[in-house]
Amino acid sequence: MTRNDLTEPFMSLRPAALSLSLALLAALPAAAEQYRLGLITPPPHQWTQTAVSIAAEIAEATEGRVEILVMPSGQLGNEARMLQQLQTGAIDFAMLTAAEFANRDANYGVFYAPFIAADTQAAAALLRGEVARELLGGMDLFGLQGLAWGMAGMRQIVTSGEVTEAAELTGLRVRTVPLAPEMDFWTGLGAAPTPMPLPALYDAFANGQVDAMQIDHEGTWNSGYWKHAGTIIDSRHMIFPMAAVASSRKWQGIDAADRAVVAEVFARQVAAMVDLYGEIDAINLARLEETGVPVIPADRAWFGASVDSWYEDWRNRAPLLAALEAEAGALE
Repeated sequence: MTRNDLTEPFMSLRPAALSLSLALLAALPAAAEQYRLGLITPPPHQWTQTAVSIAAEIAEATEGRVEILVMPSGQLGNEARMLQQLQTGAIDFAMLTAAEFANRDANYGVFYAPFIAADTQAAAALLRGEVARELLGGMDLFGLQGLAWGMAGMRQIVTSGEVTEAAELTGLRVRTVPLAPEMDFWTGLGAAPTPMPLPALYDAFANGQVDAMQIDHEGTWNSGYWKHAGTIIDSRHMIFPMAAVASSRKWQGIDAADRAVVAEVFARQVAAMVDLYGEIDAINLARLEETGVPVIPADRAWFGASVDSWYEDWRNRAPLLAALEAEAGALE
């Protein structure tokens, strides 16, 4: 077949007919592009469920032009790996804990301040405050477009043995995320913080590789960690923040009108998810109390002087901590 054979059908059209054909082609809907969203949580977790709901709403609102494939359970790698892929444009969206950001800029660790929020309502207010807006707007530092701050349930402690006081945490191998403010909290208590990927945690706890974990009631129930627990400490000692982000490289390639839709859906649905966590925590705490595993309360005083020592250190390391403390004080 010659070049003329290929072009003849078009060249044979009269000018008016050719113009009409081109207009019809231009009127066709744009081809959908599939984007990937990574996160470390398993399918039953509220982050994953919210991500699936976000993807469905965006696909409908953009008439299929923005199709997001949700990849849970660390399928795209751990969070450090996902951040690298976001920066290069290899993946498009993610819901990430603040760990990787805090390890690069201490100000992103301020939401992990122990007892900065009394409950999920206070945590939600802080995640919508001035410090939160400044940090979300600063995500370009990491090559990202910040979309929303979310959270999981308030942090609790699950131990394999019986624990009644903070001194009994000394020497325990406590699973954490590889996050400086969280690890400093446990080191201050005399424990041995042990970073470990979430998908590996169940087996590690069951076979004694770790003695305890910092987790939420949702994860404790859904993942069955309670089956190997000796004590559940209902401490509510930390927020566990999440940032919904997009790759800056890929974000600019999305049509401006569709970007506006994506941004609005993420912001609204993640905010709704945050508001659910008071109920989610209460439901799962009630379930855990029915298992027969001892559930004990613990407040700031239960942890002794270690909390004050944490603040003394981190006020120097993270200048925004003082501003967040002021916001928290205004909520009391």
